[in-house]
Amino acid sequence: MNNIETTNVPLVSIIMPTYNRVDMLERAIESVFNQSFTDWELIIIDDASTDETEKRMTDLDSREPAVRYMRIPKIENKGISEYLNIGLRNARGKYIARIDDDDYWCHKDKLKLQVDFIEKNPEYVVVGGGVILVDANGEELFRYLKKETDEEIRSYALFSNPFTHATVLFKKDLALELGGYKIIKHVEDMELWLRMGKHGKLYNMKEYFITYMTAGQNKSYTHQTENSKTVLEVLKMHKDDYPNFRKAYMLNYTQYAYSFLPLFIKKNLQSFMYYFKRKNF
Repeated sequence: MNNIETTNVPLVSIIMPTYNRVDMLERAIESVFNQSFTDWELIIIDDASTDETEKRMTDLDSREPAVRYMRIPKIENKGISEYLNIGLRNARGKYIARIDDDDYWCHKDKLKLQVDFIEKNPEYVVVGGGVILVDANGEELFRYLKKETDEEIRSYALFSNPFTHATVLFKKDLALELGGYKIIKHVEDMELWLRMGKHGKLYNMKEYFITYMTAGQNKSYTHQTENSKTVLEVLKMHKDDYPNFRKAYMLNYTQYAYSFLPLFIKKNLQSFMYYFKRKNF
């Protein structure tokens, strides 16, 4: 990694939570350093890892002025939301980008394209992009693009998360003004986009920005019911803010019912369900 020259106040703050994945974490970090856009800081929020994360990231922090490593004691019963809010509150940039420790940005101009777009179109508050889905061995399974325009995104916003979290760039001040991520254990990002979308426009670029690992990102079978139930609660929160609530609720209620099926059935249907929802919504 080469030193990145940053101003005292970087334009973009990248928030990366991590826990016990130091080898994959370093790959994700490398993808940040490979970006053509260099006016950023990387805030690594460590959930008290017990592997070599602290040692390696402390060393990286001391060598790279653009990296800020924060080791946070365990926070019980708040999920990832509070760690993200810690990053949000400590960010110095005008914009926030997100990346997870087991994924990596696959487009070297990801930040440049998004910053150029949102600077030229200040009415937009969240900008995302496409995803290349891979298995634990790095083999591509499929790729997908989210709905592109603000109108399209709003029409389908309640059917499925309108953005993939690790692809986004969003306005920090608005997110903080709205209270940051809600303290919920699942779909905290979807809920934030729905709130932010009431204050500005939304957009997804027709570019693939992230290589996303199913092994790390899919909710385990034991969490599917809780995750699906939380989605239904989020839809109810925003039923008057976006169109097609009843259709979206029925689709997601079907997914909630699916979570109660026997494990052997879910294993056979999981790949199809995952593919169907992301390709269509």
